[in-house]
Amino acid sequence: MFSKDLFGKRIFEIRKLNCETQKAFGEAIGMSSNNLCEVEAGKKTTTAEKIALICKHYHVSADYLLGLSDDVNGGVERWSGEEP
Repeated sequence: MFSKDLFGKRIFEIRKLNCETQKAFGEAIGMSSNNLCEVEAGKKTTTAEKIALICKHYHVSADYLLGLSDDVNGGVERWSGEEP
């Protein structure tokens, strides 16, 4: 089942692992730092379009972000050869 807390935690962890600031990440996916902060805190979610951008940006699966799988890389091979 989907959890805003887990979704936000996974985005936060992936962003930190990639040494990216909220500002830089937000600019890359078209989201304000304030909105991103609320998402990472588990207070808000975002659109399907933004989730797709996050997945492409970090090469992670949507199932992982949404808490449907613990496999961070499941299905991301389709992006090989494309720019994040």
